[in-house]
Amino acid sequence: MRKLNHFGVVTQTPTEGEFYVEGLKVWLTDFTKSPNKIESLRFEQGSCMPELIQTTAHIAYEVESLEEALKGAKVLVEPFVGGDKLKCAFIEEEGIAIELMEFEK
Repeated sequence: MRKLNHFGVVTQTPTEGEFYVEGLKVWLTDFTKSPNKIESLRFEQGSCMPELIQTTAHIAYEVESLEEALKGAKVLVEPFVGGDKLKCAFIEEEGIAIELMEFEK
């Protein structure tokens, strides 16, 4: 079962509180500080992230098992460490990117 975690919005405008993730060439905001769980993403040219993620909004869900959630899915970004006790991956569903997040228990 999926649990809504946050909503990611791609922007071209700098956003207050954004920080840079050098490996991905993206500026992000911390969605945990947003009352509406919104994450702003501003990509630089040459980012390794797929075009769909760089150009459209995404929905992020928490899942019990990332491995199970990826079975049969159209994977855009293979699982990666997204933070302390967190693994993430991106898939495509209904024409948009979906971020799947598994928190270690």
